Amino acid sequence: MGASPETLRPALMASFLGSVIAVSQASAQTPSAEEMWKIIQEQQATIEALQAKISETDQKVEAAGEMIEQAAGKGGNDRLHWGGYGELHYNAGDTQQIDVHRFVFFTEYEFNDKLRLQSELELEHALAGEGQPGDIELEQAFIEWDVGKEQRIYGGVHLVPVGLLNETHEPPTFFGVERNRVEAEIIPSTWWEAGVGANGAIGNGLGYDLFVHSGLQTPVTGNNAFRVRSGRQKVAEAVATDPAVTGRIKWNGMPGVSLAASLQYQSDLTQNTDIAGDDTRADIDAWLYTVNADIRMGSWGLRALYAAWDMDGGATSVGPASFGRDNQWGYYIEPSYRFTLPGMGANGDAVLGIFTRYGKFDSQAGDNTDSEEQEFDIGFNYWIHPNVVIKADYNQVSLQEDSGDDRLNVGLGWQF
Repeated sequence: MGASPETLRPALMASFLGSVIAVSQASAQTPSAEEMWKIIQEQQATIEALQAKISETDQKVEAAGEMIEQAAGKGGNDRLHWGGYGELHYNAGDTQQIDVHRFVFFTEYEFNDKLRLQSELELEHALAGEGQPGDIELEQAFIEWDVGKEQRIYGGVHLVPVGLLNETHEPPTFFGVERNRVEAEIIPSTWWEAGVGANGAIGNGLGYDLFVHSGLQTPVTGNNAFRVRSGRQKVAEAVATDPAVTGRIKWNGMPGVSLAASLQYQSDLTQNTDIAGDDTRADIDAWLYTVNADIRMGSWGLRALYAAWDMDGGATSVGPASFGRDNQWGYYIEPSYRFTLPGMGANGDAVLGIFTRYGKFDSQAGDNTDSEEQEFDIGFNYWIHPNVVIKADYNQVSLQEDSGDDRLNVGLGWQF
């Protein structure tokens, strides 16, 4: 890097004094005016050279400092951001179990102020691999480009813009230990695909999303035939014969109020899978409709959602209609109330939220069988920190009027 300014300045003084002493020793006579002028010019040249060296060294020191700050992730030049979330569940019902349901790590790297990479990697149920209960999944990995004021385009693996939970499902952001069955079964959350999309603001509180992406590939036989949740390919060597397109309009024009409606179309929900007994091999086209609301007025909150699939029936004996799955729907409503608990948090106030949720869904609504299920929840969230929550709820899922699975759920969730 070279000598520092602190060591160069004494050297400059020593050089100057040394030259004067040397001249004095070389001649006992006082130098002439011409000789003195020559000495002054030589010293001036030496001073200018040393000043240039000092300036160069200062620049190198400053550049090295900036590099160290960037490497350490300090200062205003940090372009790598990271975070994540996780949740631990205890479920006591027909069986009792404790489970690290998921741990998620996400990163964002800013190439510049307009272009960034976002990714999200998830481990479910603590252990993954052959014979293990969990999975390691890449939920998001996309490039996002700000192409205008409040306008963005993106490409890669991205969450589908539908419902309330599919895009925002960190544990401190929703009530209940487990995610609600309506969004899990009907939408089906969590749902990601690969493709290209755009989103942004329109004005007057309106916004939009448009995503052209890989589609579902539902089974065509067995108990899960044409069940949308079983059709998620998760972009793992996914068949891409028939892509899908999803659009959403949302409105946030009033503080505390968010309304949205989504529409999706896929020309063949089976990705051209052969269906035994269907000689015509008609495409199973499908439409998904969702509307939802998320409202917070002071301490009161209300979330509500309706979602429905409308599928082509296919051949009478082998298509979705033969399983009752040409029509699938669900809805829920969730009121809540929050209290501030002074001094009862990890570092100050805590928040206690109580909620109840009632929902119905039917993934085989196209036939006359009693396949409608209902879900009831009541419980609380206790935020000891805005990003750390303790949860407990009583959950009941029943088929029509018959008693179903009653469970007590307790959870710990966090995000960072």
